Amino acid sequence: MKQTSSSSKRTRVRYSMLALVFINVVINYLDRSNISVAGAALGKDLELSPVQLGLIFSAFGWTYAFLQIPGGLVADRFGPRILYGFCLVTWSLATLFQGFVSSFAGLFALRLATGAFEAPSYPINNRIVTSWFPQQERASAIAMYVSGQFIGLAFLTPILMTIQYHFGWKGLFVITGLVGLVWGVVWYILYRDPLDSKNVNEAELNYIEEGGGHFRNEIGRGSQASVWQWSNLKQVFSRRTLWGVYIGQFAVNATLWFFLTWFPTYLVQYRGLDFIKSGYLASVPFLAACAGLLLSGFVSDYLVQKGRSAGMARKVPIIIGLLISVSIVGANYSNDTASIIFFMALSFFGAGMALISWIFVSLLSPKHLIGLTGGVFNFMGNLASIVVPIAIGFLAQDGDFKPALLFIGALGLVGACSYIFLVGDIDKGRASEEKKDVVLETA
Repeated sequence: MKQTSSSSKRTRVRYSMLALVFINVVINYLDRSNISVAGAALGKDLELSPVQLGLIFSAFGWTYAFLQIPGGLVADRFGPRILYGFCLVTWSLATLFQGFVSSFAGLFALRLATGAFEAPSYPINNRIVTSWFPQQERASAIAMYVSGQFIGLAFLTPILMTIQYHFGWKGLFVITGLVGLVWGVVWYILYRDPLDSKNVNEAELNYIEEGGGHFRNEIGRGSQASVWQWSNLKQVFSRRTLWGVYIGQFAVNATLWFFLTWFPTYLVQYRGLDFIKSGYLASVPFLAACAGLLLSGFVSDYLVQKGRSAGMARKVPIIIGLLISVSIVGANYSNDTASIIFFMALSFFGAGMALISWIFVSLLSPKHLIGLTGGVFNFMGNLASIVVPIAIGFLAQDGDFKPALLFIGALGLVGACSYIFLVGDIDKGRASEEKKDVVLETA
């Protein structure tokens, strides 16, 4: 039975739910990035060229990106508890089976499957945070769960390297797949939506709702049938401000997907580092990205609480972060390992700062289309997961990685310009586009 409003102190169940989402993100990125740890070894065993390896690295992104819009629609239609549990189990099975492949085609197909089943995950994450957290806590909540991808990889990359050292790359996929299968069951047992939780009291529900939480229109309750209309898809593609954050997210993900795919191979094959040592060094940029993300999220919410405008509080940390991410180019001008890791860490710190960009989905999207907008946003951003690994494979096929790093740095600059010139004044842009939405709805 739900606790009543007579409770003198509001509960903090929302943080327990956020902790579950955090672990989901850790598992999510564990199964995305294990291919980067296995890359050098499986490339050798399967006799893959750099271009073929780039295709394997990108395979996840093909289905993940193109299923973001359907994933967003599904997230608007079904509840997070069942949908996330289903996704965890199915993508973990696809990961486990990667440990039994012996060909390029088989591995490519299973990476496609992993991307397909992970596709709804971030739209679900955004829906959960929108339901459980008031607006003034949302950027820090997003920063907390997104940090799971960096904290998990920072501490788990050396462990993954050790697992592969002892059990081979096939054993690495089997073990990581089993972890996800177990957690999928745990998630289903523990997660509840705000109105279904027996532990949350009315004081916390009122606090969330008064701050702009949307749990009264919870998904999966039959009120979201309209999201399937083509006019709604037109609506989320027609906003100039949203196009600004779409392009910006592609730029952020360009840096992210370099680190999730080519980075260990870059250290081992192009910089000549020892495999195990590279595992520990590879964790440093992930810790830096986590620090940048948390700093950006908490500073952004602090500025909102102090009455600063959305443009100041939300945009400025992202723009600064994207500009900092351009520093990855500095690694081209050093042969010292410490300097290379410094430039990599500084760049990923900047990319981490820019990853609070999910806040713009709830801030700028039509309120009844948060899941769909999240799907489009993640689709546009994750086109980088297709383009970047393949582009790097072509740019580095002659043994020179410098053009690849220049490419990533240039995209960071494009992302910063997108926020400056396309997103512009958020408050004025939002008011203008809400008027356009009224016209579209009455046309």
